Amino acid sequence: MGDQIQDPIKHVVVLMLENHSFDQMLGCMKQVYPHLEGVDAANPKSNQDDDGKIYTQIETTERQMFLDPHHEVEHVAVQLEGGNGGFVKDYSRSYSTSTPLARQFIMSHYPLDFLPALHRLAREFTICDHWFSSLPGPTWPNRFFALTGTSNGRVAMPGDGEHTVDAAGWFEQDQTTIFDRITEKGIHWKVYFHDIPQTSVLLHQRLPHNAARYFYINQFYADARGAKEDFPLFSFIEPDFMGADENDDHPPHDIMKAQKLIADVYNAIRANETLWQSTLLIVFYDEHGGFYDHVVPPAAVPPDDHHEEYSFKQLGIRVPALLVSPWIDQRVEQTQFDHTSVLKYLTDKWSLGPLGKRTAAATSIGMALTRTTPRTDTIARIELTADQLTPPDAELEEKAEGMVTAHHTALQTIIDYVRIDVVEALPKWYSWIARLIEAFKRACNGVLRPLYREPSDISASMTQPDRLSREQTPLRDDFAEFLRHQKLQAVSALALRIRDRSLSPEVREHAVQSLAGITGRRFLHEPDMINHANKWLMQHGK
Repeated sequence: MGDQIQDPIKHVVVLMLENHSFDQMLGCMKQVYPHLEGVDAANPKSNQDDDGKIYTQIETTERQMFLDPHHEVEHVAVQLEGGNGGFVKDYSRSYSTSTPLARQFIMSHYPLDFLPALHRLAREFTICDHWFSSLPGPTWPNRFFALTGTSNGRVAMPGDGEHTVDAAGWFEQDQTTIFDRITEKGIHWKVYFHDIPQTSVLLHQRLPHNAARYFYINQFYADARGAKEDFPLFSFIEPDFMGADENDDHPPHDIMKAQKLIADVYNAIRANETLWQSTLLIVFYDEHGGFYDHVVPPAAVPPDDHHEEYSFKQLGIRVPALLVSPWIDQRVEQTQFDHTSVLKYLTDKWSLGPLGKRTAAATSIGMALTRTTPRTDTIARIELTADQLTPPDAELEEKAEGMVTAHHTALQTIIDYVRIDVVEALPKWYSWIARLIEAFKRACNGVLRPLYREPSDISASMTQPDRLSREQTPLRDDFAEFLRHQKLQAVSALALRIRDRSLSPEVREHAVQSLAGITGRRFLHEPDMINHANKWLMQHGK
């Protein structure tokens, strides 16, 4: 990328989706770029099941794949056997009654331009065709690598049905995050989410001063319409993981729901010309979801000394990844990346503190920023048609709403933890007693709820009060209640930070930014924001 001072990007927006491989989603782009490492129609790759039946890479237009291939570490090990030759075998062994059609889906890929947002952006901007997930395993550890550079030795998903996982080990992870590092520099950030943000698993993210920077997705669209100066320098967008509106791209939901999310995020940034001119949108998938990719993952640098469940010496399966910006050309970037390549870019860009050995060894995605002038030919908007927005099989989509995946089960376990006010100063024994009390209350509520609710599975959520649905509304509401509680606590926590002269001016001003976000006050536009915020706090008894 050259001299970091010349980096034209001021705002970085990250949208991370779920569970699809590069070949499946972007392999078709080889028709546009012959040198891209994609699906070769003249020489397609193949796998076979234990019965010897061969399944070859072919196109599919199936939008609702009613299957959830395994992608835990032991399953990916089988998939990688024989040079990525075990994908169908692993699926057929896991689902012995599966049909040949279902097994074929493991090998199939989408035709060119079938995915209206992903393929349009792939045509217009930069495709990273050697972007690997950070380990050959499931969602949560890969997401932790993307945000912290490590998973603290964890690879077995809680609630995946195959492991007895130390839940506290997951929910009390205290590693330093990218959010911690940019907070140290006073950099404005926000997490925008739909239902239950997976980042809340990270202990630091549940602390009041960080919870203050969590906002529902509608705020992203409002912020994108505002002044460029007020937009976060770093934004992380979490999709809807559960229920009828699930748009994280996790099967079996209609794949077009994620396409709509990608389009909406792009359109929001692109519609604000001044914001667009200074923004890099990064779209990538956390892991491959058990779907076939033909490139064997390379070796990797272990992030730390945590090897409790895995060695972390190999990257995971290749995933779709795009870099989108007026400072990005229409091309293929074939440099090897993994999720920590984003951390490497941000660390270099803002001179942040370290985030582990894997991040230090990663190649920065900043090398793709080669332009000296912004493009003027970028598409103004992506539109989906009515047919694309309507599931082809409404009954199947409704059935998908009731399907509980390992990821759903893991997300449900978050609630028992996030509803507790996790404060740095509290002794450990207090936290555990509070958790026991909270678990008891939830158990009682589960017994009593049928007595006072209508005899129906239709319910309303306080997070979506104008809509009745069959979604897991208690889970949404529980997280909303936790977030409300933490933001109330954040006012006092932020007041302490604002007044603490031992902290750097950047950290104190960052606390003022957080306070402005949750109170609607425009402290940032005052000549002396720290004193102005302190005066307001005193007026309100803080």
